[in-house]
Amino acid sequence: MLSDDEKKKLNNRLRRVVGQVEAVGRMIDDDEYCVDIMMQLSAATGALAKVGEIVLEKHLRTCVADAMESGDQAEREEKLDELIKIFRKYAGVMD
Repeated sequence: MLSDDEKKKLNNRLRRVVGQVEAVGRMIDDDEYCVDIMMQLSAATGALAKVGEIVLEKHLRTCVADAMESGDQAEREEKLDELIKIFRKYAGVMD
């Protein structure tokens, strides 16, 4: 699980993403240059991806590590299946 400090940092990142997305909306309303809009979208997408990376790393270091150390084969298989689904989704591979 995430510590209170980690949650705070992630929520701060997410607030910045919200601000970036709102800025994109204003840019579209103001008919700003398309390349500038795309750059802002890229920044928001990158920031959101970073949040995902942080959450995934924490999941690997806690939930998955605990499952791998347990003696429960079913739990290990469940976590592996879960990870495979996550990696497929992030890679853009659909089942």
